[in-house]
Amino acid sequence: MNRKVVEDAVLTILNEIGEDPTREGLKHTPHRVAKAYEFLTQGYNKNIEEILNGAIFEEKYDEMVIVKDIDFYSLCEHHMLPIFGKAHIAYIPKGKIVGLSKLPRIVDVFARRLQVQERLTQQIADTIDQYLNPAGVAVVIEAYHMCMMMRGVEKQNSITTTSAMHGVFSEDTRTRSEFLNLIAQKRI
Repeated sequence: MNRKVVEDAVLTILNEIGEDPTREGLKHTPHRVAKAYEFLTQGYNKNIEEILNGAIFEEKYDEMVIVKDIDFYSLCEHHMLPIFGKAHIAYIPKGKIVGLSKLPRIVDVFARRLQVQERLTQQIADTIDQYLNPAGVAVVIEAYHMCMMMRGVEKQNSITTTSAMHGVFSEDTRTRSEFLNLIAQKRI
């Protein structure tokens, strides 16, 4: 990302909304915003294979693996306002498992891009499916959208839930129900 280009764009926005970009509180805002967007969109520069870093292991375990309540932050592609919430991921290994920390890292790769929640959910599920080839993958995301809360309909307590189910999670209602029941349980 060319920070100077972003800084100039922010300067233009400040001028257009009627602000004085030379006042003390705004002098460094274009630079800070450019750095913030560089961080918030770093997923475009991430490579899944580098993230996985060889942490896929042969293992005969064939029961459900769940990592739930994965905090994430993203930006909606329509208004560039925050989306934030929790991702819940499950997979049923078929000879391969992944280091548990890699699942939240996969979430971050796709969350740190301009997104719609539906695509984010599917990208996470597709990636796990592609690299692990499990018997099934399930992803549920629950999120707040500031574009609905701060502007537009201004609905403060609405939560958007999306899901992607592959393999046995899609085909077997008992497996899908087990996953959904387990992620609904309170924390330890």
